[in-house]
Amino acid sequence: MHAPDRPAGGYKNGERRPDYVNAMTANPKTEALINQYVSDPSLKEHIRQAEAAFPRYELVAHQIVAEGDIVALRGTFYGVHKGEFAGIAPTGKKVSGDLMLFYRINDGLIAEHWMQWDMKAVVDQLTN
Repeated sequence: MHAPDRPAGGYKNGERRPDYVNAMTANPKTEALINQYVSDPSLKEHIRQAEAAFPRYELVAHQIVAEGDIVALRGTFYGVHKGEFAGIAPTGKKVSGDLMLFYRINDGLIAEHWMQWDMKAVVDQLTN
């Protein structure tokens, strides 16, 4: 499923996004789909919570860099607020937020992650 020079899931047909990003973007994040790419329990829970608040959210990758077992992704999150998020009842508003993700890959799965994203910008979009 992976090679040392490719992120988890690899790339298809010269695309610039790994299979993981393609599979998770704008699709329901089912347990089967999550388990296909992720072993990190905290990332699994984050995906479940994000999917509950922003069903079929999109993750647009602007840049992906891989070195060894680490993959870095710079991108933007897009979603429609249809479930509770940060204590805010659903608003139906479209939101976006820039983010940076780092994944550690083990046995072809995301085994660990670190994320920084502009949560304040998302909360501001929901409350203003």
